[in-house]
Amino acid sequence: MRNINLVKTANIISIFVIAAVMVMPFVASAQWVTPSAGNTGVPNQSSFSEIATRIIEILLAVAGLVAVVFLIVGGFRYITAGGNEETAESAKKTILNAIIGIVIVILAFVIVRVISNALISKTV
Repeated sequence: MRNINLVKTANIISIFVIAAVMVMPFVASAQWVTPSAGNTGVPNQSSFSEIATRIIEILLAVAGLVAVVFLIVGGFRYITAGGNEETAESAKKTILNAIIGIVIVILAFVIVRVISNALISKTV
């Protein structure tokens, strides 16, 4: 019993580490101005709405990655159910919930994008 909990904990930690590694390019895509004549190398100032939009998009990307991982896990569990109906039903529920999660993340991304475009166009 103790060994199963250790395996589950290791799986959860590895999922978070993989998600963090996959999100790093999004986080590191800040653009800096190179120092040149009259330039100090300080990044351009962004408005609060641009920064908030970027943070929300990163969080939505992480949520989308987690949903895709759950979709893969559910599919793997369904394939390896081996005729056990309880495991197959549990895997089907995991797949359904993962698909619902992906749809919610996509819709949230669209809503954030529409609202941010409306806010940025109003302030300019």
